[in-house]
Order: sequence, then structure tokens, then C-alpha cells
Amino acid sequence: MSQHFSQERFNKVPVVGIMRNMPPEHTEALAACYATAGLTTLEITMNSAGAPDTIAWLVKNYGDRLNIGAGTVCDQTDLEKALTAGAQFIVTPILDEEVIRACVAANIPVFPGAFTPTEIYKAWKLGATMVKVFPATKLGPEFIKELLAPLPYLKLLPTGGLNLQNFREYFKAGAQGVGIGSGLFPAELINNNRWDDLKQLYEQIVQEVSACVVPA
Repeated sequence: MSQHFSQERFNKVPVVGIMRNMPPEHTEALAACYATAGLTTLEITMNSAGAPDTIAWLVKNYGDRLNIGAGTVCDQTDLEKALTAGAQFIVTPILDEEVIRACVAANIPVFPGAFTPTEIYKAWKLGATMVKVFPATKLGPEFIKELLAPLPYLKLLPTGGLNLQNFREYFKAGAQGVGIGSGLFPAELINNNRWDDLKQLYEQIVQEVSACVVPA
């Protein structure tokens, strides 16, 4: 078990899979598919039923193979619950300065949500590991490209509306990672226990991401 986020692991396949309200009985098989296929980073949203327990179980059983984090962290209460559960990184949907500062002080990677150039820059200056551009599809990949022209040092993680059809465009625009939700957790495969098919899907995604990413 590892309590630490691995940047090296993330850089290999810089995709954050956003897991929300996954039935507990599927967690083990899903995590096995995810890790075996080569995906590296999994976020469990704090507004999911039993999120702290899910995070704790995943960190205990997969913390040495996957980065396990907490998402939808909106305030200090959420943050404390996430860190107590063992979350290795924190993702927020909003720009909350207290949460960012607390993560920086505790040396916990934090991906805060921001929308405008001013919010994004502020999040970065506060110490964000990467800035989650959210909701990204309302802005489109051109926004990422245009923002990075004057601010090329920003590390951006567009999230919100990204799927298996459009994520490549965000990498091409300069994003250094992407967040993908339901597209990585197809209900028809998971609810029918089609784990071999899910693993095959994940392997394909890993190949496609690897073709998009410039080695760090």
C-alpha cells in the first residue's frame, strides 16, 4: 500500500477517471480492470454514497498500482474526510482557496476547478498541481490552446463533458491531462459484469492516450 501520489505514474497515462456512485459490489473488479489495462489515476467523488470507505479500500488494495484521489471536494469538511480516508490527491469543482492552501501545506497534490483565465491563473499561483478547467466542453479545445499561448507554463486538466470521442483534441491543444467520467465507466459493461470487454476498452484507451502524449 502507498499513501503517496506518483507523478511518474500519472505522466505515463495522464487520464483521471472520475468514478461517481459506483455500486460497491463492482469496485474490486473495476479497479482490477483499470490497473491491469495500464490506466493509472482514479478519482472517487465525495458526493458518492460511501465515498470515504471506497477510497480507503482502493488505497489499501491498489494504492501501490493506482493514484487514488477524492473529487468534488468543496470545503474543509470534505477535505478532512478525504484525507482521513487516505486520498492521495484532491480534485475540486470550484476555486476554494482554503482547500488549495491546505493541500499545498500538507504536500497533497490538488487539481482545483477553474473556468476563466483569471481563476485558472489564480489557482496556479496558489499552488495547484494542475488546474482542472471545468466545465471544459463549454469552452472547447481552442480555449486551452489560446490560454497556453501567453501562459505556456500552466498545467491544465480539462474536465467536464470529455469523452472517448473528443479527449484527443484537448491533448492536441496542449492539455497535460484530461478528466473523463461516464465514458470510462460504461454501465452496459459494468452492470452485466463484462469485465473482459471493459479491460479491452481500457487497453485501447491507454494506447490512444499514449499516442497523444508527449513524454514528460
